[in-house]
Amino acid sequence: MAIGFFALALFLFLGLDLDHGSPSSASAASSEGVEITYGSVLKLMHEKTKFRLHSHDVPYGSGSGQQSVTGFPNVDDSNSYWIVRPQPGTSAKQGDTIKSGTIIRLQHMRTRKWLHSHLHASPISGNLEVSCFGGDSDSDSGDYWRLMIEGSGKTWKQEQRVRLQHIDTGGYLHSHDKKYSRIAGGQQEVCGVREKRADNVWLAAEGVYLPVTETK
Repeated sequence: MAIGFFALALFLFLGLDLDHGSPSSASAASSEGVEITYGSVLKLMHEKTKFRLHSHDVPYGSGSGQQSVTGFPNVDDSNSYWIVRPQPGTSAKQGDTIKSGTIIRLQHMRTRKWLHSHLHASPISGNLEVSCFGGDSDSDSGDYWRLMIEGSGKTWKQEQRVRLQHIDTGGYLHSHDKKYSRIAGGQQEVCGVREKRADNVWLAAEGVYLPVTETK
């Protein structure tokens, strides 16, 4: 089991375009309290249902028609990995820790598109649609999310309760037990909701976390 996980870690880093990192400097996180840094690759787990934030090259059949985002029930799926990126134009760099209140972006590892939201209605509940959009060199403010740590923590850590609030719409990244029955059968809807609710709390779970860059 351990060998398989570290093989996955190596696979992830071979598949990433990281500016200054190397596989030898990364750690496959397996315990609570590991600090999350820019460039880390992780899965976000919905606290209430335990589903992972997920995307795949399947467009919505309504709304924007962009790449769909869902909650996925199984832990071992590579389409649930996201790369933590800073907001463009800031001084943030790979290996920096991330404070509560910071604007971040999440890039889907497999398709390279950004976690995105807008005013289109989500397919099941009619809330704000959450999609994947753009690419490595194509990103806009619709990809910006404010990290909000629940509790007393100041910097983002693994298994810490957080909310992600979309900058343009004010919606919180949200999921619930409403499931798709056809194209993404068994997967649950992910959407944006403007109110703070128990259903919009997430935790960083499995992942490969880059070490904190030491300031000189």
